[in-house]
Amino acid sequence: MLIHPQFNPVAVQLGPVAIHWYGLMYLAAFLQFIALGRVRIRRQLAPAGWTAAHLDDLLFYGVLGVVLGGRLGEVLFYAPGYYFSHPSEILAVWKGGMSFHGGFLGVLVAMTLYARKTGQHWFDITDFIAPLVPLGLAAGRIGNFINGELWGRVCDPSLPWAMVFPQSGSLVPRHPSQLYQAGLEGVLLFVLLWIYAGKARPRTAVSGAFLLGYGVFRFIAEYFRSPDDGIFGLSEVVSMGQWLSLPMVVLGIVLLIRANRSLSAEVRN
Repeated sequence: MLIHPQFNPVAVQLGPVAIHWYGLMYLAAFLQFIALGRVRIRRQLAPAGWTAAHLDDLLFYGVLGVVLGGRLGEVLFYAPGYYFSHPSEILAVWKGGMSFHGGFLGVLVAMTLYARKTGQHWFDITDFIAPLVPLGLAAGRIGNFINGELWGRVCDPSLPWAMVFPQSGSLVPRHPSQLYQAGLEGVLLFVLLWIYAGKARPRTAVSGAFLLGYGVFRFIAEYFRSPDDGIFGLSEVVSMGQWLSLPMVVLGIVLLIRANRSLSAEVRN
């Protein structure tokens, strides 16, 4: 049985300025977005008019969507009572507390604004960015692990990687679910999407694959993560994260069916 290393959440202290690991994980997520985006443009999308300038603009809009949407999602979906009673804590993003589903909705809004600005088709944008997202999610989960937050459910102490998280208020062994999520929603989803998007696909196919893949992996991971006390109350059966993932699974299937029908129509013609 392991003990959480109790990392110092501050990675670097420069006088009064503290640089937190959580913030560095977000920086890593944004940097890998740029790096992978340049590869996708160079290998596949340059003939369609995509440039590095488009990627830089997308990152700007995406950062706003992730940060604002992620924080609002945490406030509204998971802990509205606490944050409305402690409004000054709403802006304390360095302490953690970012909802993926809120950030996801924020990005969708941001991409809508970007599509209107540039005249590009909305799904062309989401198909482009979908494979660039999972490794950033993995970085965020590693940040959760460093902070010792979002720990897993109680597990058998004989499990070799069972871990005690003192921040949980108990010394019982738990699943290090943050690392499970980093592996499933991050690394594995990235590999699958990167391979899938490596060939030309009908519009909406890559977006649908991301929604379906993330929704399924998140639903599975929630069985190992301590459920959050969301707006539907605390449930050990279907958690808040699972409720929020179900629409993603459904929409992902719909988009994949739409893409397949579009491809079939092209073949018939």
